[in-house]
Amino acid sequence: MSQGEQSGRNIHEELSTEHHDPLIRSLHFVIRICVKFLAVLMVLVIILGVADVCYVLYTQLNAPPVLLLNVGDIFKIFGAFMVVLIAIEIFINIRLYLGSNTLPIKLVIGTALMAIARKVIVLDLQNTTSIYVFAIAAVVLALGIAYWLVGKTRQTSTGAEPL
Repeated sequence: MSQGEQSGRNIHEELSTEHHDPLIRSLHFVIRICVKFLAVLMVLVIILGVADVCYVLYTQLNAPPVLLLNVGDIFKIFGAFMVVLIAIEIFINIRLYLGSNTLPIKLVIGTALMAIARKVIVLDLQNTTSIYVFAIAAVVLALGIAYWLVGKTRQTSTGAEPL
């Protein structure tokens, strides 16, 4: 058995290419192809996101007063940057899903934290209700605790420092 066949069998046993049922085996193959296609699409989204960051920066710097940014402009630019960083994190999640036999829970929670952090950064407090702010705070708290617990669990189970 070749190295590729061995690694294909060990990676994500729930999508095994050696399942006893030919239909399930074929469906697993299709799902694996779809995940790879999603990875390609995510790279396209990242490229378009970088182009958007450049466009936002260019338009904000060319708006009067030229080469000066106000606080609102900076938040628009931060928001555009954060979208690209979130897309990169999602791509890394997809790549790790394809290349390992475990789901990187800490990375998924970290990506969710980054997404909610983006929401906090671009939040317009003038047009936001207090219940919405409390809901965001609850999500941040829950994700922060989950991230800490996953890191703590990994540290105690492996005896190593968390990633």
